[in-house]
Amino acid sequence: MKRKAKISLAGLGLSGLIGVLVGLSGYTFNYAEGTSYLSNDPRACVNCHIMREQYDGWQKSAHHAVATCNDCHVPHDFVGKYMAKVDHGYRHSKAFTLQDFHEPIRITPRDLTIVENNCVRCHEGVVGDIVGHAATVGETVSCVKCHASVGHGPRR
Repeated sequence: MKRKAKISLAGLGLSGLIGVLVGLSGYTFNYAEGTSYLSNDPRACVNCHIMREQYDGWQKSAHHAVATCNDCHVPHDFVGKYMAKVDHGYRHSKAFTLQDFHEPIRITPRDLTIVENNCVRCHEGVVGDIVGHAATVGETVSCVKCHASVGHGPRR
């Protein structure tokens, strides 16, 4: 004897809702060229129109030949890199979609720490003693305080 499976209206509604959410998420990810953000290609950063000025500045900067956006803006360990990319992707897509970003864009304190750590990592031979001395005195060394135009070119 065969039993017919009963499909509840609530189960059907939940399945439909999940399907719509998955479909919309997939469409949005595809439309926003989401896989490009998993690469190291700096052009991915200008998928969002607000980043054009930073990208153009980077192309004219001293670091253009030796560093991409990820070299400065995300940690270099595998987990840290992709956790930062998820965080950036969520915050940036939310801000861009809702149009609630500050112009000109600003770096968060946490992201500034990542940038500062990457400055020191790349230039340790030159700044190791400076950073080490400042840390013992209790000062905070800020590379971008004096070198703000290095990564993104001269400010207007």
